[in-house]
Amino acid sequence: MTRPFREQVDEQILDRAAELFAQHGFAQTSLKALAEAVGLSKAGLLHHYPSKEAIHEAALETGRAQARLVFEDVTRLRPGPDRDRRALELLTDVALERPGLVSLAFRPITAPGDHPVMLDGEDMLIHEIFVLDPEEQSTERFIRVVGALSALAVLTLTANREGDKTTWRPRIIATCFDALGHAGADVSSYGSEPLED
Repeated sequence: MTRPFREQVDEQILDRAAELFAQHGFAQTSLKALAEAVGLSKAGLLHHYPSKEAIHEAALETGRAQARLVFEDVTRLRPGPDRDRRALELLTDVALERPGLVSLAFRPITAPGDHPVMLDGEDMLIHEIFVLDPEEQSTERFIRVVGALSALAVLTLTANREGDKTTWRPRIIATCFDALGHAGADVSSYGSEPLED
């Protein structure tokens, strides 16, 4: 079943807008630049979203919604390697399909204080996805999860730039799985089911 045209256009707008917000910050990203990036006039862009703030919030909510879908999928699995692998598969798929959202999610790390903190609720979902205690942020597990997610972001952004997502996907998952301390697992056979929107 194909998605309605409007939904596809909105996804493209939000991902491209997320990328611009990540590159330039909220304050430095103009409506004109957003419209040009998605091939619309300002009036055309405002037909989809009433303001720059609405575009920004919609991009953030899209990221949160994707994190919720991942969480809902992995909750059926007990904490451990299988759950970690499934979470990495799903997060990799989202990141490969929506690189702008990945860039925006990492903006508070790459440019702290540049714009409002956005991912407080999503941060908690990451804790829940990987079964982390938010009070124990100095543990080896916490550090490994941060390392795995950082690797996932850098590698998926590179794969998108290189244009070879299919070849990169199993290697990204393997690298991140190793970072979580599950070295030696065979991820080349991971034929995961995609995340359902």
